[in-house]
Amino acid sequence: MTPVPHRSHTDDLLSFIRASPSPYHAVASAAQRLEKAGFRELRGTDDWTGTTGGSFVVRGGALIAWYAPEGTPSHTPFRIIGTHTDSPNLRIKPSPDTGSAGWRQIAVEIYGGVPLNTWLDRDLGISGRLALRGPGGRTDSRLVQIDEPLLRVPQLAIHLDRSVNDGLALDRQRHIAPVWSLGVAEEGALLRRVAAAAEAEPDEVLGWDLMLHDIQPPGYLGAEREFLVSSRLDNLVSVHAGVTALAGAATAAGEPAYIPVLAAFDHEEVGSGSDTGAQSPLLERVLSRSVTARGGSQEDWSRALAGAFCVSADMAHAVHPNYAERHDPDHRPLPNGGPTIKVNANQRYATDSTGIAMFASACERAGAPWQPFVSNNAMPCGTSIGPLTAARLGVQTVDVGVPGLSMHSARELCGADDPGYLAAILGAFVASD
Repeated sequence: MTPVPHRSHTDDLLSFIRASPSPYHAVASAAQRLEKAGFRELRGTDDWTGTTGGSFVVRGGALIAWYAPEGTPSHTPFRIIGTHTDSPNLRIKPSPDTGSAGWRQIAVEIYGGVPLNTWLDRDLGISGRLALRGPGGRTDSRLVQIDEPLLRVPQLAIHLDRSVNDGLALDRQRHIAPVWSLGVAEEGALLRRVAAAAEAEPDEVLGWDLMLHDIQPPGYLGAEREFLVSSRLDNLVSVHAGVTALAGAATAAGEPAYIPVLAAFDHEEVGSGSDTGAQSPLLERVLSRSVTARGGSQEDWSRALAGAFCVSADMAHAVHPNYAERHDPDHRPLPNGGPTIKVNANQRYATDSTGIAMFASACERAGAPWQPFVSNNAMPCGTSIGPLTAARLGVQTVDVGVPGLSMHSARELCGADDPGYLAAILGAFVASD
């Protein structure tokens, strides 16, 4: 198959990643794009009765969106795209002010599976959300994004540790506090800096979910600019592709055979066990309520779920040229060869032959290639939201993902054409046959 260039899609992905340094920003960016496509936000306290068209629900770092035009039967099956908004990083502790030997430092905690060496000697900014004191005892949430080189986790010079290249000579708890100024640690210094960036007063801030991000912008790499390098490719590549597919489905004419759904969960990197994760009842409750809002019964909900199908889209491993023995010898995906279909006999991925056929059929309709992926059986493979969704909802699921290198690194890599392939395939998947 002749490769189809998708650089315009990838250019747009770069903008999406730059605007999404935290899960909360990713959700805000996705919501903004959906609103431009005619979707509107529904709140849990709203009356959803009679709601049709494009809708979405936001809860923290998670977003559930769907499109059901007027007249869509309430038993219409769902076509679900499952993704996640979070990425491994360093998160700021509630009492952040610390310091040592005359340096002012910030206390951070490791979030998810972080290859710590990739975070050393990088210029870091701060992003996330603040919980602010509001009127009448309420609280308001406000995003904050500081794309300035405020912090850095300095590596110990090789002169002071000759064994540094023998392994990661870094204690996970004692030596990851980034430096950000000289002088004795000053109580409240970080709070004042972050509050100012959010145009708030320090005494308005009641709590926060703040994290560090690499401020180096995403870009292209390679002799032919054939690679994409960036933070948070896992899993903003899939979130962006899902938003693109859902917005495209909203332009289709006629009565749909399926209701397209985007489920972008938070906290996948730490097990999905939160009110915004794939193990929560969030997706089930939102979709069930959407059926009821269109006049559906419990029987209609059961029918819609029985005919549903889910594509769980999360990044996959391309074969590593320096560690090829770590991969299955017969399944070695390469960048720009199309997304992978992930298979694991022990159900760490939810894929079976029916799921393979479903996704392969969507690839054919999109004119895009795909590659099989199986982890090396000598080592455990990572899981994704696919098995959780399949187990919780009883929905048939296939796990897929764009292959890349340096997963969970502060700077990941994938093929520049693969994000566009994935978006085209997901668009074909949610479109009516």
